[in-house]
Amino acid sequence: MNQHRLKKLTNALTESGLDALVLNPSPSLLYATGLHFHLMERPVIGIFGADGRVGLVLPELETAKLNGLDIDAFPYGENPATWTSVFKKAFDAFDLNGKRIGVEPLAMRILEYRYLQASAPHATFPDATETIASLRMRKDTDEIANMRKAVEIAQNALEATLPKVKIGVSEKEIAAELVMQLIQHGSMSPFPFQPIVSAGPNSANPHATPTERKLQAGDLLVIDYGAMVNDYVSDITRTFAIGEIDDEYRKIHEITQAANAAGRAAGKPGLPAGVVDIAARKVIDDAGYGAYFTHRTGHGLGMEGHEAPYMRADNQRILEEGMAYTVEPGIYLPNRNGVRVEDDMIITKDGAESLTTLPREIRVLG
Repeated sequence: MNQHRLKKLTNALTESGLDALVLNPSPSLLYATGLHFHLMERPVIGIFGADGRVGLVLPELETAKLNGLDIDAFPYGENPATWTSVFKKAFDAFDLNGKRIGVEPLAMRILEYRYLQASAPHATFPDATETIASLRMRKDTDEIANMRKAVEIAQNALEATLPKVKIGVSEKEIAAELVMQLIQHGSMSPFPFQPIVSAGPNSANPHATPTERKLQAGDLLVIDYGAMVNDYVSDITRTFAIGEIDDEYRKIHEITQAANAAGRAAGKPGLPAGVVDIAARKVIDDAGYGAYFTHRTGHGLGMEGHEAPYMRADNQRILEEGMAYTVEPGIYLPNRNGVRVEDDMIITKDGAESLTTLPREIRVLG
């Protein structure tokens, strides 16, 4: 386990007035322990006391993962009738009944939560999202190095995929090729998300799923995807022209590219995260396409494809060195075509660096 992270977590719990934090399998549990667990029918929880103690309730078959680690283990067998008593034993060992125990609502399932309530009926379970986010948002040099490598792998995989992009090839076929190239170029699995490959009318849906639709001349093609390296991710989007495209489609790409540049330039330490969204959105609004930019400008990036900070206009969170996020403005013309250009950014001492270096200008394929 990373003792520096555990020390920061202990301090954060004290500052938040929490007696403990309980996490089930999630990026936050991985961040705190370095241990990989997955959500399944057998519950797993990590207990982090404000006194620095760490415990895990877990199936007996998972205990080999704890070899040599300073963790109090509370294993249970296959009979679910015995699990409640093991959870209670763990909570009694940490003296948590009647205490303030932070949880992460986006990750905590009802299954585990009911065991918590049964084990500490007089405890309260406040939302600890902000406590956890305050630790994970500021990336250290190792985390940034992993994200930089994830960007490199993703960019190389896309370049290797593009020669297969031709009129008559389906969105699904392109997505399959990209997945194969990501793995061959060194991405871990699972990916941060399944690649979005959408063309023509489908590209006007920001979160489209690849279909059997074949590329046609005049389409815009949106490819949104990422890689993972040592549990850290990248998230990149580029838009391509399939053959000759209408002047308006070329125009909205130029506007989106300018909005992306404005968003990338806006991020600086000491400024609110919302300035990134405001800067990018102004370009699109001023060009008359504001109604077709239907989502925030970006989101945090790290062990998850979407995490804090979120780049929306009303977000007053102050940007700090080491924060990572995307800048991904888009214009989506319903039932026609859509554009998005996305880069991965890191806040530096005096500005922001783009980890992504792929050409942002529209490229003609097919």
